[in-house]
Amino acid sequence: MCTLEKRGNLFILTIIGDDEHRLNPTLIDSIREALHRARGECSGPSALITTAQGKFFSNGYDLAWAQSDRSRLLLMDAKLRCLISDLINFPMPTIAAVTGHASAAAFAFAMAHDYILMRKDRGFLYMSELDIGLVIPPWFVTLLKSKAKSPVAWREVVLKAAKLTAEMGMEMGIVSSAHVSAEETVKAAVELGEALVARKWDGEVYSENRRMVFAEVLAAIRSHETGAGGDDVAKTLSKL
Repeated sequence: MCTLEKRGNLFILTIIGDDEHRLNPTLIDSIREALHRARGECSGPSALITTAQGKFFSNGYDLAWAQSDRSRLLLMDAKLRCLISDLINFPMPTIAAVTGHASAAAFAFAMAHDYILMRKDRGFLYMSELDIGLVIPPWFVTLLKSKAKSPVAWREVVLKAAKLTAEMGMEMGIVSSAHVSAEETVKAAVELGEALVARKWDGEVYSENRRMVFAEVLAAIRSHETGAGGDDVAKTLSKL
């Protein structure tokens, strides 16, 4: 579950608890509801910060939950695509304050934000699928390519399953800045959010421009929804 705090024109969405924050439908729905509330409560130029309590930002899909019914992975995948679309269409700048590990689907969730700020004393960004024998959804790769600087970064993340520290993420252009602790990471996110709010941008104009920048990501998500990306889900289901 998550909470939403309105602090002036900043919205701070926090995934609460000390577990792995696995992205099952319950958590994804909670995050999407918080985003919906932020939209409704926005009264001018605003910014969103997403963070999490504990050791994990999120450890990806709840594959243990999916094992009892193979259709559950399809449901999680569909809900995550909706969440990523929500963020790309969100009418304000978005910042992920990653204060713990962000793996697989959670790495994609973090990358769907405009900025990733990350603590450098603990935590990794990690596409774990190769290490656990699963196929990465095509739209994950499209999202990565929209964020990372070079084919070298794509190889490290997808074909070597590298565990990226904050400094490595900065070198690849995925992470905007690195900080010494969880508290300093969130503090820096608040400072960045306030600076963005001070620009007084129109939220609808901002989201329209973001949609143009990430048009390929949205197209990949739509392609997956209409069946062109279904083979990777089927292969994942066969591993469970």
